[in-house]
Amino acid sequence: MDVLIVGAGPTGLTLGIDLARRGVDALVVERADGLFPGSRGKGIQPRTLEVFDDLGVLDAIRAHGGPYPVRMVWKNGERIGEQPMFDALEPDEGAPYREPWMVPQWRTQQILRDRLEELGGRVAFGREATGLDQDAQGVTVHFADGGTVRARYVVAADGGRSAVRRALGVEMAGETVDPNPFLVADVGVRGLDRDHWHAFPADDGTGVMLCPLAGTDEFQLAARLPQGEDPEPTLEGVRALVAARTHLDASAVTRLGWASAYRPRAALAGRFRVGRVLLAGDAAHIHSPAGGQGLNTGIQDACNLGWKLGAVLRDGADEALLDSYEEERRANAAEMLGLTTKVHRGEVRRGKATVQLDLGYRASSLSVETRRDPAGVRAGDRAPDGRVDGIRLFDVFRGPHWTLLGGRAPVAGVRSLPAAPASYGPGVFLVRPDGYVGWAGGQATADGLAAYLARFGLR
Repeated sequence: MDVLIVGAGPTGLTLGIDLARRGVDALVVERADGLFPGSRGKGIQPRTLEVFDDLGVLDAIRAHGGPYPVRMVWKNGERIGEQPMFDALEPDEGAPYREPWMVPQWRTQQILRDRLEELGGRVAFGREATGLDQDAQGVTVHFADGGTVRARYVVAADGGRSAVRRALGVEMAGETVDPNPFLVADVGVRGLDRDHWHAFPADDGTGVMLCPLAGTDEFQLAARLPQGEDPEPTLEGVRALVAARTHLDASAVTRLGWASAYRPRAALAGRFRVGRVLLAGDAAHIHSPAGGQGLNTGIQDACNLGWKLGAVLRDGADEALLDSYEEERRANAAEMLGLTTKVHRGEVRRGKATVQLDLGYRASSLSVETRRDPAGVRAGDRAPDGRVDGIRLFDVFRGPHWTLLGGRAPVAGVRSLPAAPASYGPGVFLVRPDGYVGWAGGQATADGLAAYLARFGLR
C-alpha cells in the first residue's frame, strides 16, 4: 500500500479523494464505527469551496447546505435587532465564491465519503491505531485489534488527540483561548424562526446561540458558560440551559442529536513530518471554532499534501519534496491559529480575513518568481479564476494536473492556455495542482519551466 490515512474526518477524506484520482493506492481507517455524527465544523470557507469544485463535490455541498443567516439578538424575551455575521466582500471575477456556506460537518463527511467511494477508495471503520514503527522503506501501523497495516507513507488525520502524533512523540504547543467552558449540541427546537441565528447574550459575557442548520430541521446550540460551571451534554442538561438563558421553556427543546463540552484552545504541533509520517488537520493544529478555520485549514493541508505524495509515488519526484509540506502548511496553520484566537476574542471580524482567499506561499522554496519587478499575481499566490478566450480558468484547473498560462507546455501532463487574464498582470504563470502559482516569469524566461517541472518528476 502506498498511503495509509488514519482518520476519516474532512481532512482524511479529502486527502483520500485527491490520492484516489491520482491513482495512488491509499486506505482511510477510522477508529469509530461510522462517520462523525455532529454539526461541529459547519462553515465552509470560499477557498474550501474552490477545493471542493476541484474535487468534484461542490454541487453536492451546494445542494445540501445554505448561506449563513443574519444574527438576531434577544434580551428578556424581546428582539433587540439584527447583526450581520460577516462583513460582505466586493464582487470579484477571480473569486467566484465570496461568502461562507453552511453545511453540517456530518453531511460534508458523507458527501466526501461518497466521492471517495465513487473513485474506488474506501474507509475501514472500527480500526483504532495504537502505535507504529517506521524504517527506510515504510511504516507499520498497529491497531487495537492486534492487526497491522504496512504502507510507504502514513498521514495522521486522527484529530486533536491523535494517537499517531503521540506515538511519534511530537508535542503540541499552545494556549487556552478562553477560560470559560463551552457546550455545542445539535438539537430540535420549537418556537424560533429559521431565518436568523438567534443570540441570547448575558451581561457577564456568557450566553447561548441557536443557529438553524442548513439542509436540516435542527439547530446548533453553542453556549459559553460561567467559569466553574460544568456543561451537561444531555437532553435534560440542554433543556435546563435553554430554559435558564433564553425566553424558551425546557419543552421547546424536543430532541438532542449530538453534544460536546469543551474549552477552546489553540495549539500547533512542533513538526508536521517525522520520516514517512505526516500530520494533518487537528492532529497538527487545534483551533477555537470561532471564525470557522479549523476544518478549512485541515482541508487545505490535504490539498497541499495530496499532489506532493502523488508526485513522489507516481511521478518519481524526490521524496524531499514532502519537506515542503511542513514548510508551507505549518506557517499557514500558525497564522490561522492566531486569527481564530483573535476572532474568538472579538479582535477581528469575520470577513476578508477569514475566507482564506489571501493565503499563499510566497516565501516557500517551491515558489520561483523570475520577474524583476512583478505586478499583480506572483509566484506563491493563489491562482484566481478568470477567463481566457471565453474559457473559465477554474474549469481548466480542475483535476490533478499542472496548468500553464501564457505559453506552450514544455512537457506532457501540463495543460496550457495562450495567456493569463489581464487581472493577473503581465507574465507567464505555472499553476500547481493545488491552485497556487509555482513559477512565474516573463516570456523570455519561459525556458526555465522545464527545469522547474523536473523537480516534480515531470520531464
